Amino acid sequence: MEYHRTKDILHVMNVLGHKRIENTLKYTHLVDIDDDRYISRVAQNTSEVCALVDAGFEYVTGEYNDGGKIFRKQA
Repeated sequence: MEYHRTKDILHVMNVLGHKRIENTLKYTHLVDIDDDRYISRVAQNTSEVCALVDAGFEYVTGEYNDGGKIFRKQA
């Protein structure tokens, strides 16, 4: 599940203690990643940004006409 969370294959390789990336790739193919389902939120100020980050949301893109910043996390 670490790959699902980080999308960083080298980090997962290190966590699992593998010396060869091929061994790590075998494990990541067993993980069912459903990238299509996200919860999106818009933050208008610093306190809203902090609350979303604390809740596990990741920053997606910058300000729009209304000044909001878009965040998402997997459902």
